[in-house]
Amino acid sequence: MRLLTTISLLLFLQICNAQNDFYSHLVSAALDLTKQNVTYDPGYFSITYPNGDIPSNKGVCTDVIIRAYRKLGIDLQKELHEDMKANFSAYPRNWGMSHTDTNIDHRRVPNLMTFFSRKGTSLPITNKPEDYLPGDIVCWDLGGGITHIGIVVNRKSAIVDRYQVVHNIGAGQVLEDCLFQFKIIGHYRYKK
Repeated sequence: MRLLTTISLLLFLQICNAQNDFYSHLVSAALDLTKQNVTYDPGYFSITYPNGDIPSNKGVCTDVIIRAYRKLGIDLQKELHEDMKANFSAYPRNWGMSHTDTNIDHRRVPNLMTFFSRKGTSLPITNKPEDYLPGDIVCWDLGGGITHIGIVVNRKSAIVDRYQVVHNIGAGQVLEDCLFQFKIIGHYRYKK
Protein backbone atom coordinates (compact mmCIF):
# COMPACT_ATOMS: atom_id res chain seq x y z
CA MET A 1 0.00 0.00 0.00
CA ARG A 2 2.84 2.38 0.84
CA LEU A 3 4.45 1.67 -2.53
CA LEU A 4 1.18 2.54 -4.30
CA THR A 5 0.94 5.80 -2.34
CA THR A 6 4.55 6.68 -3.20
CA ILE A 7 4.00 5.93 -6.90
CA SER A 8 0.81 8.03 -6.90
CA LEU A 9 2.63 10.93 -5.25
CA LEU A 10 5.50 10.73 -7.77
CA LEU A 11 3.06 10.70 -10.69
CA PHE A 12 1.22 13.68 -9.23
CA LEU A 13 4.50 15.59 -8.85
CA GLN A 14 5.50 14.77 -12.45
CA ILE A 15 2.16 16.09 -13.71
CA CYS A 16 2.55 19.27 -11.63
CA ASN A 17 6.10 19.79 -12.92
CA ALA A 18 4.98 19.25 -16.53
CA GLN A 19 2.23 21.84 -16.08
CA ASN A 20 4.61 24.27 -14.43
CA ASP A 21 7.09 23.73 -17.29
CA PHE A 22 4.36 24.47 -19.83
CA TYR A 23 3.34 27.74 -18.16
CA SER A 24 6.97 28.69 -17.64
CA HIS A 25 7.55 28.26 -21.40
CA LEU A 26 4.37 30.24 -22.16
CA VAL A 27 5.63 33.09 -19.96
CA SER A 28 9.03 33.03 -21.71
CA ALA A 29 7.29 33.11 -25.09
CA ALA A 30 5.20 36.12 -24.02
CA LEU A 31 8.25 37.96 -22.69
CA ASP A 32 10.13 37.26 -25.95
CA LEU A 33 7.33 39.02 -27.82
CA THR A 34 8.14 42.27 -26.00
CA LYS A 35 11.48 42.34 -27.83
CA GLN A 36 9.75 42.69 -31.21
CA ASN A 37 8.77 46.05 -32.65
CA VAL A 38 5.04 45.77 -33.32
CA THR A 39 2.70 48.54 -34.43
CA TYR A 40 -0.86 48.33 -33.16
CA ASP A 41 -3.07 47.51 -36.14
CA PRO A 42 -6.65 46.28 -35.67
CA GLY A 43 -7.22 45.86 -39.41
CA TYR A 44 -8.71 42.80 -41.05
CA PHE A 45 -6.10 40.63 -42.76
CA SER A 46 -6.51 37.64 -45.06
CA ILE A 47 -4.20 34.98 -43.63
CA THR A 48 -3.41 31.35 -44.32
CA TYR A 49 -5.01 28.52 -42.40
CA PRO A 50 -3.84 26.77 -40.32
CA ASN A 51 -0.94 28.57 -38.60
CA GLY A 52 -1.82 31.86 -40.25
CA ASP A 53 -0.54 35.13 -38.86
CA ILE A 54 -0.78 38.76 -39.79
CA PRO A 55 2.50 40.57 -40.65
CA SER A 56 4.93 40.11 -37.74
CA ASN A 57 5.38 43.87 -37.28
CA LYS A 58 1.64 44.41 -36.70
CA GLY A 59 -0.79 43.20 -34.07
CA VAL A 60 -3.35 43.74 -31.34
CA CYS A 61 -3.83 42.27 -27.88
CA THR A 62 -5.11 38.93 -29.15
CA ASP A 63 -2.03 38.51 -31.32
CA VAL A 64 0.10 38.46 -28.15
CA ILE A 65 -1.86 35.43 -26.94
CA ILE A 66 -1.90 33.75 -30.36
CA ARG A 67 1.84 34.24 -30.92
CA ALA A 68 2.86 33.14 -27.42
CA TYR A 69 0.88 29.90 -27.73
CA ARG A 70 2.16 29.36 -31.27
CA LYS A 71 5.74 29.42 -29.92
CA LEU A 72 4.70 26.36 -27.89
CA GLY A 73 3.25 24.60 -30.93
CA ILE A 74 -0.39 25.45 -30.19
CA ASP A 75 -2.28 27.04 -33.06
CA LEU A 76 -5.19 28.94 -31.51
CA GLN A 77 -6.41 29.86 -34.99
CA LYS A 78 -6.99 26.17 -35.71
CA GLU A 79 -8.11 25.16 -32.21
CA LEU A 80 -10.67 27.94 -31.93
CA HIS A 81 -11.89 27.49 -35.52
CA GLU A 82 -12.51 23.77 -35.02
CA ASP A 83 -14.43 24.36 -31.79
CA MET A 84 -16.35 27.30 -33.22
CA LYS A 85 -17.26 25.39 -36.36
CA ALA A 86 -18.60 22.46 -34.29
CA ASN A 87 -20.29 24.70 -31.70
CA PHE A 88 -21.07 27.94 -33.51
CA SER A 89 -24.05 28.78 -31.27
CA ALA A 90 -21.79 28.77 -28.19
CA TYR A 91 -19.80 31.73 -29.51
CA PRO A 92 -20.76 35.43 -29.39
CA ARG A 93 -22.68 36.95 -32.26
CA ASN A 94 -21.21 40.43 -31.68
CA TRP A 95 -20.24 40.83 -35.34
CA GLY A 96 -23.41 39.54 -37.04
CA MET A 97 -21.60 36.57 -38.50
CA SER A 98 -23.48 33.51 -39.72
CA HIS A 99 -20.40 31.30 -40.18
CA THR A 100 -16.78 31.04 -39.07
CA ASP A 101 -13.95 33.13 -40.51
CA THR A 102 -10.44 31.73 -40.03
CA ASN A 103 -8.97 35.16 -40.75
CA ILE A 104 -10.44 36.91 -37.72
CA ASP A 105 -12.35 34.65 -35.29
CA HIS A 106 -9.30 33.86 -33.13
CA ARG A 107 -8.31 37.54 -33.08
CA ARG A 108 -11.44 38.60 -31.15
CA VAL A 109 -11.30 38.71 -27.35
CA PRO A 110 -14.89 37.49 -26.75
CA ASN A 111 -14.21 34.46 -28.96
CA LEU A 112 -10.99 33.66 -27.07
CA MET A 113 -12.87 34.04 -23.78
CA THR A 114 -15.47 31.55 -24.98
CA PHE A 115 -12.80 29.15 -26.21
CA PHE A 116 -10.77 29.33 -22.99
CA SER A 117 -13.88 28.82 -20.86
CA ARG A 118 -14.88 25.80 -22.99
CA LYS A 119 -11.47 24.18 -23.45
CA GLY A 120 -9.38 25.53 -20.59
CA THR A 121 -9.99 26.37 -16.96
CA SER A 122 -12.03 29.39 -15.88
CA LEU A 123 -10.49 30.83 -12.73
CA PRO A 124 -12.05 33.14 -10.13
CA ILE A 125 -12.02 36.86 -10.75
CA THR A 126 -10.76 38.53 -7.59
CA ASN A 127 -9.00 41.71 -6.50
CA LYS A 128 -6.17 39.69 -4.90
CA PRO A 129 -2.88 39.84 -6.82
CA GLU A 130 -1.83 36.44 -5.48
CA ASP A 131 -4.72 34.81 -7.38
CA TYR A 132 -3.15 35.73 -10.74
CA LEU A 133 -0.20 33.48 -11.57
CA PRO A 134 2.33 33.38 -14.40
CA GLY A 135 0.72 31.82 -17.46
CA ASP A 136 -2.79 33.00 -16.58
CA ILE A 137 -4.80 34.72 -19.30
CA VAL A 138 -6.69 37.81 -18.15
CA CYS A 139 -9.44 39.68 -20.02
CA TRP A 140 -10.69 43.17 -19.28
CA ASP A 141 -13.61 45.42 -20.15
CA LEU A 142 -12.17 48.78 -21.21
CA GLY A 143 -15.62 50.35 -21.41
CA GLY A 144 -17.81 51.13 -24.40
CA GLY A 145 -17.94 47.48 -25.45
CA ILE A 146 -14.16 47.27 -25.91
CA THR A 147 -12.40 44.21 -24.50
CA HIS A 148 -8.73 43.47 -23.92
CA ILE A 149 -6.55 40.41 -23.16
CA GLY A 150 -3.05 39.71 -21.81
CA ILE A 151 -0.80 37.07 -20.23
CA VAL A 152 0.39 37.26 -16.62
CA VAL A 153 4.16 36.72 -16.48
CA ASN A 154 6.70 36.00 -13.76
CA ARG A 155 8.04 39.54 -13.46
CA LYS A 156 6.79 41.50 -10.48
CA SER A 157 6.09 45.19 -10.39
CA ALA A 158 8.74 47.35 -8.72
CA ILE A 159 6.03 49.36 -6.98
CA VAL A 160 3.65 46.69 -5.68
CA ASP A 161 4.01 42.98 -5.05
CA ARG A 162 2.14 41.56 -8.04
CA TYR A 163 2.94 39.99 -11.35
CA GLN A 164 2.98 42.08 -14.50
CA VAL A 165 1.23 41.41 -17.80
CA VAL A 166 2.39 41.18 -21.41
CA HIS A 167 -0.22 42.78 -23.64
CA ASN A 168 -0.74 45.18 -26.54
CA ILE A 169 -3.12 48.03 -25.87
CA GLY A 170 -1.71 50.36 -28.49
CA ALA A 171 2.01 50.73 -27.78
CA GLY A 172 3.06 47.33 -29.12
CA GLN A 173 3.75 44.14 -27.20
CA VAL A 174 4.80 45.42 -23.78
CA LEU A 175 5.33 44.33 -20.18
CA GLU A 176 3.31 46.44 -17.73
CA ASP A 177 1.80 46.47 -14.27
CA CYS A 178 -1.77 46.75 -15.54
CA LEU A 179 -3.54 43.81 -13.88
CA PHE A 180 -6.06 45.94 -12.00
CA GLN A 181 -6.05 48.95 -14.31
CA PHE A 182 -9.35 47.89 -15.90
CA LYS A 183 -12.35 45.78 -14.90
CA ILE A 184 -11.41 42.09 -15.15
CA ILE A 185 -14.05 40.04 -16.95
CA GLY A 186 -12.16 36.80 -17.56
CA HIS A 187 -9.40 34.76 -15.92
CA TYR A 188 -8.24 31.51 -17.54
CA ARG A 189 -5.57 28.85 -17.83
CA TYR A 190 -5.23 26.94 -21.05
CA LYS A 191 -2.98 24.05 -21.91
CA LYS A 192 -3.93 21.85 -24.84
